[in-house]
Amino acid sequence: MQKKALGRGLESLIPALGTNKALTGETVRTIPLNKIKSNRFQPRNKFNEAKLQELAASIKKHGLAQPILVASSIVPGEYEIIAGERRYRASKLAGNKDIKAIVKQATDDKQRLDLALIENIQREDLDPIEEAKAFKKLIEEFAHTHEQIAEVVGKERSVISNTLRLLSLPEDVQILIAEGKITSGHGRMLAGIEDVVEIRAIVDKILNEKLSVRIVEKLTSSLATKKKIPEQKKQEVEIAHLKEEIQRKLGTKANIAGTSKKGKIEIYYYSLEDLERIIKELHL
Repeated sequence: MQKKALGRGLESLIPALGTNKALTGETVRTIPLNKIKSNRFQPRNKFNEAKLQELAASIKKHGLAQPILVASSIVPGEYEIIAGERRYRASKLAGNKDIKAIVKQATDDKQRLDLALIENIQREDLDPIEEAKAFKKLIEEFAHTHEQIAEVVGKERSVISNTLRLLSLPEDVQILIAEGKITSGHGRMLAGIEDVVEIRAIVDKILNEKLSVRIVEKLTSSLATKKKIPEQKKQEVEIAHLKEEIQRKLGTKANIAGTSKKGKIEIYYYSLEDLERIIKELHL
């Protein structure tokens, strides 16, 4: 199946990445590395040191293939990275003193997070938990809807919602997902379980028995079914008690048909006098 293209992409949001000169007049500049700061909204928490060293070696040998994108900082003469955090870090490791960069004008905080998120997803640099936290930040701080995030990153709305569900899991389980010890697919199945003890018990089985997502799905479905049965029995007992109470107070046969959410009550009478008596008991 063909993979869906990523949203509008960096090139459509930042024309200067497609060409060396944007329509707005933005051009590639050389900026000292010590005048550039990391992106405050960088959704990626971890950078693979070995891969950074490999990129640094490539930059040292071949130079920087693509400029990074920056915006003016609140500190005059300084800049903040919007896209290109890895290239920035690798350039420092390579011993470079400056870097090629495109200075983006009038970039607000929401766009900075949007662009940093898009770049990381395009390069598949984010683990599922980092991605979920970035989505959550867009929702809580910039009032994005799930639909808007889906448009930005080029994924279905249901994927955004399911990714966010991972953040309902216990912290230790989130760490296992971030480290790749269990998959986000496992995590989505586990997110449907309310009992933390049960979640951790299934996680142990996943780790020890190498359970597939399909098997975990069956396990979680089985747990949900087992929980429904006692709940149904509890409701049946409560309804039976209420039926007995009605019969005792009205002195006649009664029946309750339905569930705890909706249903009907039937009250029997055996003569006109009996009906009048029941009505008086009901204070009608």
